[in-house]
Amino acid sequence: MDRRLAPANGRVAALELAGQVRAERYVPGEDARVVRPVVDLLAAPGGARERQLLMGEAVERFETREGWAFIRAARDGYCGYVEAGALGEARAATHIVATPATHLYAEDDIKSPDRAHLSFGSRVTVLHELKTTFETPEGFIPKKHLREIDRPFSDPVTVAQMFFGTPYLWGGNSRLGIDCSGLVQAALLACGVPCPGDSDLQESLGRDVAGEDPQRGDLWFWKGHVALLVDPETIIHANGHAMAVTYEDATKAALRIEAQGGGSVTHRRRL
Repeated sequence: MDRRLAPANGRVAALELAGQVRAERYVPGEDARVVRPVVDLLAAPGGARERQLLMGEAVERFETREGWAFIRAARDGYCGYVEAGALGEARAATHIVATPATHLYAEDDIKSPDRAHLSFGSRVTVLHELKTTFETPEGFIPKKHLREIDRPFSDPVTVAQMFFGTPYLWGGNSRLGIDCSGLVQAALLACGVPCPGDSDLQESLGRDVAGEDPQRGDLWFWKGHVALLVDPETIIHANGHAMAVTYEDATKAALRIEAQGGGSVTHRRRL
């Protein structure tokens, strides 16, 4: 069982896993919500970052211990630890941030103090629609920066292009820093396409198109890396070579990655 997708840590496990894994207790998950702009999802309390969660994302909380919560993310089932203070009561979101980033203002005035910087994909609950802003329980957000949660984007590549220039960050999922699989996941989830968090898990998406002509939106995989095709000759990817989300000639990128020891393309998938 993949630890990343198994809500079990030896002390507690999800009730659904009773009889499948060993644990001291089997418990139902408690619904909760991320209340910070960005929070690291760790492999162990105080350990390495594996992914990140954004403001408003829903999680199931199975345990809170010594300042850490053991959780499962609703978006993709990824399990791990976040700081307990990063979670609050569950609340249904109505809108997502649909621009690369936005600010959360204290008042219905863009000159008022900004309370937080929110990344694309952050989830909020709109209480009232005003002239130029939406009021949320946390503050005010420009109307032009939000999109109804039930109105997905139609093109993952267009979404990925919003992240152009974003710094590379291992395990990152936000406009402040993102990695290859985080970019692909953000692009697909925004279009209503289920997508796991890591590139090895994403290799099962869609169908294999090895030998077919490449098309916009195809996913190219290497060992530990993934990119989106913008067109048959160009990829967009978050990469450590440029330390940013960049465009790159697809053929030249494949040659460069292989020359640097990353191997050849392992999968070509189409959704």
